[in-house]
Order: sequence, then C-alpha cells, then structure tokens
Amino acid sequence: MLHRRRVLFSGFATALLTPALRAAEPVDPAQALQRAMRSTVSVQVRAVDGAGSAATLGRDRAGSGIVIDEQGHVLTIGYLVLEADAVDLQTHDGRRFPARVLAYDVATGFGLLQPLVPMGLAPVRLGDPQTLGADDPLLVASGGPDGGWSPARLLARRAFAGYWEYHIEGALFTTPPRRDHSGAGLFNLGGELLGVGSLILADAGGAPGNMFVPVDLLRPILAELKAQGRSRASRRAWLGLNCVEQPEGLRVARVTADSPAALGGVRAGDQILRIDGNAVQELGALWQQLWSGATPEREVTLDVQRDGQARRLVLRSVDRASTLRKPAGV
Repeated sequence: MLHRRRVLFSGFATALLTPALRAAEPVDPAQALQRAMRSTVSVQVRAVDGAGSAATLGRDRAGSGIVIDEQGHVLTIGYLVLEADAVDLQTHDGRRFPARVLAYDVATGFGLLQPLVPMGLAPVRLGDPQTLGADDPLLVASGGPDGGWSPARLLARRAFAGYWEYHIEGALFTTPPRRDHSGAGLFNLGGELLGVGSLILADAGGAPGNMFVPVDLLRPILAELKAQGRSRASRRAWLGLNCVEQPEGLRVARVTADSPAALGGVRAGDQILRIDGNAVQELGALWQQLWSGATPEREVTLDVQRDGQARRLVLRSVDRASTLRKPAGV
C-alpha cells in the first residue's frame, strides 16, 4: 500500500525497528523519515526538440529526486534528465523551482540537478548499502505533493547489466514493486539514502520488484559530477545497441538510428557471437569488453550471425556525450 505524506511515521517506524536498532541511540526514526520525505522532490522534465531519447523515453518525463547536500543538489536517475531542455522541481508542500542539469553520468546512471533558486530543504544523509541485511526494513519514497512512501524488502544485491549498454556492480533489488520508481529514494529507517530508483522488473530475484542504483557508487565520483558533469568512467565507447540475453546467446533487439551500430550495418535480430575476437554470451561481458579500449572513439569488430550466415562488421564507436542534444545556448 502506498502511503501519502500526511500519514505519521512514528508507530510504523518504531514497529519495524529491530531490537538492535531500537537499542542504538540516538536515532528518532519518525523524525529521520519525515526529514527524508521532505527532502524528496518531484522532477518534471521536457526534453529538447529533436532529442533522440524521446523515441524511447518520451519528451515529457516525470519522476523524483533527493536533496543530498547543503548546496541543494538533487540526485535523480539519469534517464529522466537525458537531453533535458527544462527541469522543474516540486516540493512536498507544492512549491516549484526551476533547475538545471549539472551532471548525467553514463557509467552509474545517476543524474545531478542544481536548483536555480534555493529550496530551503535539508539534505538527507547517504547510507552504506554494503551493510544492508536481508531482513533490514526499508522504505521507498517518491517526491512532490502527490508523492508517497511504502515499505520494501531487499531481495538481492548483485551486478546488473542493462540491455542499453549499461552495467553496474551491487545493484539493489527490492519488492514489492513501485511504478513511480524513477528517481525514487530507497531509505533505511534512520532516514539514510541507500539507492535511487531505476527500473521495475517482473523478476527482481524471485518476485516482481524494482532495481535501485546504490549510493556507494556516488561517493567516489560526486566531486567529478559537480565539476565535470560526469565521471571519468563515463568517457567510454558507445555503439547504440539494445541487446537481450536468450538461450542461444545475445540477440540485438534494437539499433539506435544514426548510431555507430546502425552506420556499421548491425540489424535488429542479429546474434552477437564475438566482440573484438572475444566470444560473449552475457550482456555484462559484452559491455565490459566494449569499454575496455583506451579511448571512446575506436574501431570495434562484431562477429554476428544473420539468417544462418556469419558476418563480420567493423564499427567506429563514439563517446555517448557527443551524440546528445543540448538546449539552445548550451
């Protein structure tokens, strides 16, 4: 059940605390969680004209974000703000603030926003997902006046490879699923942020659920995001492929228009056998081999099978950032 912000936390939070957590002082779970809810905002985005990402994400997007520092920076999931033209943040009490995209990090999937006017919201603390136990009570919170929270349970913490040239370590998988997961915060009962919502999955580890990007991926790169707009790891090869794992191997599901993959002759339905001479059967191995080159722009060889025939395709990868549209004047 999704609970709105007007619901009091005190009885619920105290009931969920384990004896060890109840004995540990000084944490008032009701106050900590109320503070976390107030620091979770809604994120409303309109993409630039001609944004390539609009084909899959739409031009108008909505999700959540969390204030993470005294400067008011808002952490969200990157695909919400990809090729953004206008960004608005809305607080739990209905106030609206314009914002700009400070960072989009391909490697982690994080997005970082900077309000153009101070919002006056206290930041949340970043927790440590490494210490999270299978039975630890969790909360998922979405932002804005229509946002809400619900309890969650950890299903798994493991590597995750996405079909869109994406791979991270230590992703957090929870149940039950939330449909308003994009940029939502995953909190412990101390009000500490553990992860940022990315996906809803039919099978998150034995049950339907969500995938959250863990905040321990943020700590080492936060200064880079603020200064450079992305981490060093995000300067890597990109082809424009969407692939899926099937029993017979890796299959191309979609090719981005005008991408290196499209220009190099890759087609939906191709089965990928090898990349740069290395056999691959899993998405994680495919993407990590793609990123193993010294520079984003390099020659990439794909061996594929199409209509029962083997083909070798030579592509020229690019830096993903070079393909993204920006607002006028940026």
